[in-house]
Amino acid sequence: MAIHHPSFGTLDDNRIIFFDTTLRDGEQSPGFSMNLEEKLRMAEALAELGVDVIEAGFAIASPGDFESVQSIARKFAKDGPVVASLGRANPADILRSAEALKPAARKRIHIVLATSELHMRVKLRMSPEEVLDLTTSSVALGRQHSDDVEWSAEDGSRSDPDFLCRCVEAAIKAGATTINIPDTVGYSMPEDMARIFRDLRNRVPGIEKVILSAHNHNDLGMAVANTVAAIQAGVRQIESTINGIGERAGNASLEEVAMALRTRRDALPYTNNIVSQKLLKTSKLLATITGFDVQPNKAIVGRNAFAHESGIHQDGVLKDASTYEIMTPESVGWTKNSLVLGKHSGRAAFRDKLSALGYTVGDNQLNDAFRRFKDLADRKKVVYDEDVVALVDDEVVRANDRVKLLALTVATGLGTKPMATLALEVDGEHRDGMASGDGAVDATFNAIRQAFPHEVALKLYAVQSVTGGTDAQARVTVRLEEDGKLVDGQGADTDTIVASARAYVHALNKLLVKRERTAPAEIQSALSA
Repeated sequence: MAIHHPSFGTLDDNRIIFFDTTLRDGEQSPGFSMNLEEKLRMAEALAELGVDVIEAGFAIASPGDFESVQSIARKFAKDGPVVASLGRANPADILRSAEALKPAARKRIHIVLATSELHMRVKLRMSPEEVLDLTTSSVALGRQHSDDVEWSAEDGSRSDPDFLCRCVEAAIKAGATTINIPDTVGYSMPEDMARIFRDLRNRVPGIEKVILSAHNHNDLGMAVANTVAAIQAGVRQIESTINGIGERAGNASLEEVAMALRTRRDALPYTNNIVSQKLLKTSKLLATITGFDVQPNKAIVGRNAFAHESGIHQDGVLKDASTYEIMTPESVGWTKNSLVLGKHSGRAAFRDKLSALGYTVGDNQLNDAFRRFKDLADRKKVVYDEDVVALVDDEVVRANDRVKLLALTVATGLGTKPMATLALEVDGEHRDGMASGDGAVDATFNAIRQAFPHEVALKLYAVQSVTGGTDAQARVTVRLEEDGKLVDGQGADTDTIVASARAYVHALNKLLVKRERTAPAEIQSALSA
């Protein structure tokens, strides 16, 4: 049965809408804050991926969040994604979302209100009747500023079924066009989610006029399974994030849901707009921006997702890949031939390789990246796709950092005290630092602290190889903590010490963003829907 929606027109019943909340729920994870330029770049990648709705942020949380929502709203034309802003069920939040979304060609106000007995009693301190009244008034206000209003029942999966039905009915009568039932704390089993949505479809008047949506958290590792069960029970919008990032254990992983729909069409005969070949590129971009790599065995985008070590498996794959691969590596963006460039490769070949890997860069970015490529090619015998990805992401993503590494010299050796000398650029100002340490890395980090004084705790230092060989690029991850705020930074270089410095500086930049965008506690408590 077709449904008419203000943002999408007439939709067939087999069409799945992908609502991405990487920039809102995902960014709330400890250490995952992004600056404005990073958010804009991520929004562009999500649009290229085919995402239908981008939740750009929580406009009232901070001036930075408002600016992010407004800038992303301004970015896309009518053929681009719908841009959404989250707000609590109160006039201030809704009006702030409406103001931020004014430039949007297609916009959605997303209103969240808790409906479980526990949340109403402890967090809201409201009676069920008060929540019902607030549902009606908040959705009605949202409709005064947008034809597209989504209403979410926070902790809906643990709400009383009868009361949940009453709230959904009230939201629909007030003008909601999408009804979202989140499994906010990741408590549900697949059969629970299916039952909830079947119940709503059978009991709520007017439910056939709206799109049902599911937003599942992964605390018990069942977010994707719960999302698939919800689709089979009638949900036509799924809320997910790239790499499954999000509060606590994260959200349903967009790439996993998308490939489940593509691979199991026998059980899930639905259509969607996701360009699966761009999944890996989008995943890697997010990992570079946030400093969080996905685990090697992560489905779809982990580096072992299409690797085979067992002799039996290798034999089968060599004879017919379908013996052990239910999807092709190319279908999600992996390439078979990774040996590509060398020191004699020219600018045109480099640009072509970037295009093949899914990157579109401006002339200035191309020049900077090509210069670093030539430096890398002089130090390495061969340059692989993974090297190019690490190099370009490191160059382009860092372009708008407030703190930049300009130069680094380290003197170390057996029986000598390591000494590091470096130069930083901080908000356009040149700063020098020199310090010793217990090792080359410690001396480098001490020199950074001297050039840019700060008090943080180093919580993690990890090194991994981008490719094989003694000339491989090292990818370093650094985790810093300040006043309970965690940030991760990454850096890549054939010199592990340089990569370490890049990672530390990247983490510092993310910490500066975190300082600017720390929301009050009462706002943070409303963000977990």
